[in-house]
Amino acid sequence: FLPFLFFFLLLGIVGEDALLPAPQNISILSTNMKHFLTWSPVIVQGETVRYSVEFQGEYEREYANESWIPICECSLITATVCNITEDISATVAYNLRVRADVGARRSEWGTLNGFFNRITTSLTPPLMKVIADGYHLLVELEDMGPAFQFCVLYWKKGQESRMQQKVVKEVSSVVHLDTMEAGPDYCVKAQTYVEAINRSSSFSQTQCVRAQGGRSVWLVTALISSAGFAVAALTLPFLTWKTSKIFQCSCCPVAVLPETLRVSEPPTQLILCGSEEAEQCDLMVRVMPSEEVLRLWIQ
Repeated sequence: FLPFLFFFLLLGIVGEDALLPAPQNISILSTNMKHFLTWSPVIVQGETVRYSVEFQGEYEREYANESWIPICECSLITATVCNITEDISATVAYNLRVRADVGARRSEWGTLNGFFNRITTSLTPPLMKVIADGYHLLVELEDMGPAFQFCVLYWKKGQESRMQQKVVKEVSSVVHLDTMEAGPDYCVKAQTYVEAINRSSSFSQTQCVRAQGGRSVWLVTALISSAGFAVAALTLPFLTWKTSKIFQCSCCPVAVLPETLRVSEPPTQLILCGSEEAEQCDLMVRVMPSEEVLRLWIQ
């Protein structure tokens, strides 16, 4: 009896303590203010392991009894990575932890080794394209999000000491830097800057271009647009007048009398009765207007 009792006690202890192993190798990958928590998978043969992530900021540690806040987007997920960018919203030290779940079984929390502060994010230079449009020096910058600004340096090749700077706060289109002279090359390089953490990236590789002769593309486009507008402004009134005339002729045509029905003077009809017929008729003189004559003629 004692061996069986010992066996069941051991089984109970093992079953109670046979928790899932806690996730290991917890780390953060942070580049350009985008933060991802990663960890090694917990392997359970024939089972799907799910993970939940929680974070603790400075406020939770100091003013909320060291409480932890679940990240809803990373609750009971099967992936071994969690995007924590939205939750790391302040430049303070954060702690993070991960737990594994299989059915009703749970692991202990695996905690990040040390704290994470977004100020340590890795910043990279922006992707950049320098364009020579006629004599205009333009630069096209990568849109990295609303948190990023760009410091752009440009200069005439061989005159690095006279380098000029332009700060670009919003990337919505191609940025005009300068008007170039014919002949020399103009060079440009740029770096990213994040005001929230007061840090800048290194500068991008320098790109140089030379002014292109002839009219710039935007000038040609403007001239073509102006010419098209002028033609439209001159043609539209004529088309409107012509259309109105066609409409008037279609709906209200003008009747043209034939030559045989035209009279130069209103006809006068004179009826004279002889003396012998004086008792039977009176002198009748009637002037009929041309319209009435025509109406009677037509009838």
